[in-house]
Amino acid sequence: MNTRWIDENRDQIWQLTSHHAVLGIIPVVVSLVLSVPLGWWAHRSRTARRLLVPGASILYALPSLPLFVLLPLILGTKILDPINVIAALTLYGIALLVRTATDAFDSVGRSVRRDAVAMGYSNSQVFWRVALPLAVPALTAGMRVVSASTLSLVSVGALIGVPSLGYFFTDGYQRSFPTEIWIGIIGTLVLAIVFDLVIVAVGRLLTPWQRRKGESTPVKFPASA
Repeated sequence: MNTRWIDENRDQIWQLTSHHAVLGIIPVVVSLVLSVPLGWWAHRSRTARRLLVPGASILYALPSLPLFVLLPLILGTKILDPINVIAALTLYGIALLVRTATDAFDSVGRSVRRDAVAMGYSNSQVFWRVALPLAVPALTAGMRVVSASTLSLVSVGALIGVPSLGYFFTDGYQRSFPTEIWIGIIGTLVLAIVFDLVIVAVGRLLTPWQRRKGESTPVKFPASA
Protein backbone atom coordinates (compact mmCIF):
# COMPACT_ATOMS: atom_id res chain seq x y z
CA MET A 1 0.00 0.00 0.00
CA ASN A 2 1.33 3.42 -1.01
CA THR A 3 1.47 5.34 2.28
CA ARG A 4 2.82 8.45 0.54
CA TRP A 5 -0.29 8.67 -1.63
CA ILE A 6 -2.47 8.23 1.47
CA ASP A 7 -0.69 11.07 3.25
CA GLU A 8 -0.93 13.38 0.23
CA ASN A 9 -4.63 12.67 -0.27
CA ARG A 10 -5.67 12.67 3.38
CA ASP A 11 -8.11 15.57 2.93
CA GLN A 12 -9.84 13.90 -0.02
CA ILE A 13 -10.12 10.61 1.88
CA TRP A 14 -11.72 12.37 4.84
CA GLN A 15 -14.06 14.38 2.61
CA LEU A 16 -15.30 11.36 0.67
CA THR A 17 -15.64 9.35 3.89
CA SER A 18 -17.83 12.13 5.33
CA HIS A 19 -19.95 12.22 2.16
CA HIS A 20 -20.29 8.45 2.30
CA ALA A 21 -21.40 8.54 5.95
CA VAL A 22 -24.03 11.23 5.30
CA LEU A 23 -25.38 9.41 2.24
CA GLY A 24 -25.63 6.28 4.39
CA ILE A 25 -27.10 7.56 7.63
CA ILE A 26 -30.01 9.53 6.12
CA PRO A 27 -31.58 6.56 4.26
CA VAL A 28 -31.11 4.30 7.28
CA VAL A 29 -32.94 6.69 9.61
CA VAL A 30 -35.68 7.61 7.12
CA SER A 31 -36.34 3.99 6.18
CA LEU A 32 -36.76 3.10 9.86
CA VAL A 33 -39.17 5.98 10.45
CA LEU A 34 -41.29 4.95 7.46
CA SER A 35 -41.05 1.17 7.88
CA VAL A 36 -42.27 1.01 11.49
CA PRO A 37 -45.79 2.35 10.75
CA LEU A 38 -45.93 0.30 7.54
CA GLY A 39 -44.95 -2.82 9.49
CA TRP A 40 -47.56 -2.05 12.15
CA TRP A 41 -50.17 -1.63 9.42
CA ALA A 42 -49.17 -4.94 7.81
CA HIS A 43 -49.32 -6.57 11.24
CA ARG A 44 -52.84 -5.28 11.85
CA SER A 45 -54.26 -5.77 8.35
CA ARG A 46 -54.15 -8.91 6.20
CA THR A 47 -54.77 -6.85 3.07
CA ALA A 48 -51.85 -4.55 3.88
CA ARG A 49 -49.63 -7.56 4.58
CA ARG A 50 -50.48 -9.13 1.23
CA LEU A 51 -49.56 -5.90 -0.53
CA LEU A 52 -46.58 -4.62 1.45
CA VAL A 53 -44.53 -7.73 2.19
CA PRO A 54 -44.40 -9.16 -1.36
CA GLY A 55 -44.14 -5.63 -2.77
CA ALA A 56 -41.12 -4.92 -0.58
CA SER A 57 -39.40 -8.08 -1.85
CA ILE A 58 -40.00 -7.02 -5.47
CA LEU A 59 -38.73 -3.51 -4.73
CA TYR A 60 -35.47 -4.83 -3.26
CA ALA A 61 -34.91 -6.94 -6.37
CA LEU A 62 -34.67 -3.83 -8.58
CA PRO A 63 -31.08 -3.15 -9.77
CA SER A 64 -29.60 -0.14 -7.99
CA LEU A 65 -27.76 1.56 -10.87
CA PRO A 66 -30.79 1.84 -13.22
CA LEU A 67 -32.81 3.13 -10.28
CA PHE A 68 -30.21 5.85 -9.64
CA VAL A 69 -30.54 6.87 -13.29
CA LEU A 70 -34.35 6.78 -13.41
CA LEU A 71 -35.03 8.68 -10.19
CA PRO A 72 -33.97 12.08 -11.60
CA LEU A 73 -36.70 11.66 -14.22
CA ILE A 74 -39.24 10.83 -11.52
CA LEU A 75 -38.16 13.39 -8.94
CA GLY A 76 -37.20 16.14 -11.37
CA THR A 77 -33.69 16.39 -9.91
CA LYS A 78 -30.31 16.62 -11.61
CA ILE A 79 -28.46 13.41 -12.38
CA LEU A 80 -25.63 14.27 -9.94
CA ASP A 81 -27.94 15.36 -7.12
CA PRO A 82 -27.20 13.24 -4.00
CA ILE A 83 -30.95 13.18 -3.27
CA ASN A 84 -31.26 10.52 -5.99
CA VAL A 85 -28.96 8.17 -4.09
CA ILE A 86 -30.65 8.97 -0.78
CA ALA A 87 -34.12 8.30 -2.24
CA ALA A 88 -33.04 5.03 -3.86
CA LEU A 89 -31.32 3.76 -0.72
CA THR A 90 -34.32 4.75 1.38
CA LEU A 91 -36.53 2.61 -0.87
CA TYR A 92 -34.14 -0.33 -0.48
CA GLY A 93 -34.07 0.19 3.29
CA ILE A 94 -37.87 0.20 3.45
CA ALA A 95 -37.95 -2.93 1.31
CA LEU A 96 -35.78 -4.73 3.88
CA LEU A 97 -37.32 -3.28 7.04
CA VAL A 98 -41.03 -3.65 6.23
CA ARG A 99 -40.89 -7.43 6.57
CA THR A 100 -38.67 -7.15 9.65
CA ALA A 101 -41.03 -4.67 11.30
CA THR A 102 -44.04 -6.83 10.47
CA ASP A 103 -42.40 -9.93 11.96
CA ALA A 104 -41.25 -7.89 14.97
CA PHE A 105 -44.80 -6.82 15.79
CA ASP A 106 -46.03 -10.36 15.12
CA SER A 107 -43.60 -11.59 17.77
CA VAL A 108 -45.33 -9.53 20.46
CA GLY A 109 -47.76 -11.95 22.07
CA ARG A 110 -51.47 -11.28 21.78
CA SER A 111 -51.86 -11.97 25.48
CA VAL A 112 -49.51 -9.08 26.24
CA ARG A 113 -51.57 -6.71 24.11
CA ARG A 114 -54.80 -7.98 25.67
CA ASP A 115 -53.40 -7.37 29.13
CA ALA A 116 -52.50 -3.82 28.13
CA VAL A 117 -56.00 -3.18 26.78
CA ALA A 118 -57.49 -4.65 29.95
CA MET A 119 -55.49 -2.10 31.95
CA GLY A 120 -57.10 0.73 30.00
CA TYR A 121 -54.54 1.30 27.25
CA SER A 122 -55.81 2.85 24.03
CA ASN A 123 -54.65 1.53 20.63
CA SER A 124 -52.01 4.26 20.36
CA GLN A 125 -50.77 3.52 23.89
CA VAL A 126 -50.54 -0.19 23.07
CA PHE A 127 -48.34 0.71 20.11
CA TRP A 128 -46.06 3.23 21.82
CA ARG A 129 -45.79 1.66 25.27
CA VAL A 130 -46.07 -2.07 24.56
CA ALA A 131 -45.70 -3.25 20.96
CA LEU A 132 -42.95 -0.90 19.82
CA PRO A 133 -40.66 -1.34 22.86
CA LEU A 134 -40.99 -5.13 22.68
CA ALA A 135 -40.27 -5.04 18.94
CA VAL A 136 -37.03 -3.08 19.39
CA PRO A 137 -34.69 -6.15 19.51
CA ALA A 138 -35.99 -7.46 16.17
CA LEU A 139 -35.95 -3.98 14.66
CA THR A 140 -32.37 -3.53 15.84
CA ALA A 141 -31.34 -6.73 14.08
CA GLY A 142 -33.04 -5.53 10.91
CA MET A 143 -31.40 -2.12 11.17
CA ARG A 144 -27.97 -3.74 11.30
CA VAL A 145 -28.66 -5.51 8.02
CA VAL A 146 -30.03 -2.34 6.41
CA SER A 147 -27.04 -0.34 7.62
CA ALA A 148 -24.51 -2.72 6.08
CA SER A 149 -26.49 -2.99 2.84
CA THR A 150 -26.93 0.78 2.55
CA LEU A 151 -23.26 1.59 3.09
CA SER A 152 -22.24 -0.88 0.40
CA LEU A 153 -24.81 0.47 -2.07
CA VAL A 154 -23.70 4.07 -1.50
CA SER A 155 -20.53 3.22 -3.43
CA VAL A 156 -22.59 2.49 -6.56
CA GLY A 157 -23.47 6.19 -6.69
CA ALA A 158 -19.88 6.92 -7.70
CA LEU A 159 -20.66 5.41 -11.11
CA ILE A 160 -22.99 8.36 -11.83
CA GLY A 161 -20.65 10.92 -10.28
CA VAL A 162 -22.02 11.21 -6.73
CA PRO A 163 -19.01 11.64 -4.39
CA SER A 164 -18.41 8.79 -1.95
CA LEU A 165 -15.79 6.19 -1.11
CA GLY A 166 -16.91 4.44 -4.27
CA TYR A 167 -14.80 6.98 -6.17
CA PHE A 168 -11.70 5.15 -4.96
CA PHE A 169 -13.03 1.89 -6.42
CA THR A 170 -13.67 3.32 -9.88
CA ASP A 171 -10.60 5.53 -10.04
CA GLY A 172 -8.31 2.87 -8.60
CA TYR A 173 -9.61 0.29 -11.08
CA GLN A 174 -9.19 2.64 -14.06
CA ARG A 175 -5.64 3.53 -12.99
CA SER A 176 -4.75 -0.02 -11.85
CA PHE A 177 -3.85 1.51 -8.48
CA PRO A 178 -4.68 -0.98 -5.68
CA THR A 179 -4.04 1.53 -2.89
CA GLU A 180 -7.14 3.52 -3.82
CA ILE A 181 -9.25 0.38 -3.94
CA TRP A 182 -8.01 -0.70 -0.51
CA ILE A 183 -8.76 2.75 0.92
CA GLY A 184 -12.31 2.45 -0.38
CA ILE A 185 -12.71 -1.02 1.08
CA ILE A 186 -11.22 -0.14 4.47
CA GLY A 187 -13.15 3.13 4.71
CA THR A 188 -16.47 1.42 3.93
CA LEU A 189 -15.69 -1.37 6.40
CA VAL A 190 -14.84 1.10 9.19
CA LEU A 191 -18.06 3.04 8.58
CA ALA A 192 -20.05 -0.20 8.62
CA ILE A 193 -18.53 -1.17 11.97
CA VAL A 194 -19.18 2.27 13.46
CA PHE A 195 -22.80 2.27 12.25
CA ASP A 196 -23.30 -1.25 13.60
CA LEU A 197 -21.88 -0.37 17.03
CA VAL A 198 -24.11 2.71 17.25
CA ILE A 199 -27.23 0.72 16.32
CA VAL A 200 -26.42 -1.99 18.86
CA ALA A 201 -25.75 0.62 21.56
CA VAL A 202 -29.05 2.41 20.87
CA GLY A 203 -30.90 -0.91 20.84
CA ARG A 204 -29.46 -1.84 24.24
CA LEU A 205 -30.27 1.61 25.59
CA LEU A 206 -33.90 1.21 24.53
CA THR A 207 -34.20 -2.32 25.97
CA PRO A 208 -32.79 -2.18 29.51
CA TRP A 209 -34.73 -5.31 30.47
CA GLN A 210 -32.51 -7.37 28.15
CA ARG A 211 -29.27 -6.40 29.84
CA ARG A 212 -29.68 -9.16 32.41
CA LYS A 213 -29.07 -12.33 30.48
CA GLY A 214 -30.67 -15.48 31.69
CA GLU A 215 -33.26 -13.72 33.82
CA SER A 216 -36.95 -13.94 33.06
CA THR A 217 -38.45 -10.52 33.66
CA PRO A 218 -42.24 -10.17 33.53
CA VAL A 219 -43.67 -7.43 31.39
CA LYS A 220 -44.69 -4.46 33.50
CA PHE A 221 -46.98 -1.80 32.17
CA PRO A 222 -46.79 1.81 33.35
CA ALA A 223 -50.04 3.27 34.55
CA SER A 224 -52.13 4.56 31.66
CA ALA A 225 -52.79 8.26 31.54
